[in-house]
Amino acid sequence: MRRRTLLAAAGLTAPAQLLACVDDALAITPAPTGSAIPLDTRLTRARSLFDAGRHTDLLEALPGLLADAHDAARSRTDLAHARLSSCYSLAAQLLVKIGRYDRARLTADRATVYAELSGSPLATAAAARELSIVLRHQDQPGAAQRLILSAAAQVEATGLRTPAQSAAYAQMLCTTAYTAARAGDREQALTMIREASQAARNLPQQAPAGRLFPITPAAVDLYEVGVHWALGDAGSAIQAGQALHPDQFPTAERKGRMHTDLGRAWWQWGKPEQTAHELLSALRVSPGEVRDRPAIRQIVRDLSTRHPRVSGVRELAVSTGHRG
Repeated sequence: MRRRTLLAAAGLTAPAQLLACVDDALAITPAPTGSAIPLDTRLTRARSLFDAGRHTDLLEALPGLLADAHDAARSRTDLAHARLSSCYSLAAQLLVKIGRYDRARLTADRATVYAELSGSPLATAAAARELSIVLRHQDQPGAAQRLILSAAAQVEATGLRTPAQSAAYAQMLCTTAYTAARAGDREQALTMIREASQAARNLPQQAPAGRLFPITPAAVDLYEVGVHWALGDAGSAIQAGQALHPDQFPTAERKGRMHTDLGRAWWQWGKPEQTAHELLSALRVSPGEVRDRPAIRQIVRDLSTRHPRVSGVRELAVSTGHRG
């Protein structure tokens, strides 16, 4: 308990014992928990923990969720396989968020396998997206780009006859654009983000509850901020995000991401005051977006070292355990 408290106080991404429990669950699937709560309800709750930025709570819940999803998949039904894939996709999302890319690669691979067994194009797209994100973080931009382009083509092949399929397609285009930008492919990145904006133009301003890909027009605009940042064009990134505001995003995680993406753009532009303002806003709405993401923690360290007197920097430094 003392070690866990010290780790938390130091601002580390996750208590070591919880990561060890997740490792154990990935090595040998635990026995079912015997929970009387339906698995769909628990998966929804787990997603809510991610959306709320409660990363430690989600890490604690993952082993039992994966155990029971595996137990349900013994039925070998398409739905059970899709549900198990969703559990692994969620695990991959969390592990990427806190910078545990080796574990994320394993969970994303498993999400892909079970999605293919399910036969669901949307589950397959979700798993492919998570795997492409992991590949990008593992410095495999070519593989990431090929995978997400293939996923986008498979979603498009559904005919986009339902709102859920249209949302999935817009999400795939957003991820493709950002992946291309991180790989330095400016032409494809800008083309894909324009196509994503067109694909999302008829989507609702607030995604329906439970939608697998809750993409909205505002979310596409936020991706555009990230695309321009990744291409090294901070001015265009700030311009793309100038009309965004937190009320456009329903979850603490997305509100926080809006602020951190704008913060990254301001930092790239050499504006420490604006950077600190955005990161402080992120900290207040979703502390995990600042405390748990390695890239944002690095910006806080740099701010603390180079601009310790800027308003808000001290609070940011304390939140991440950086003392300058």
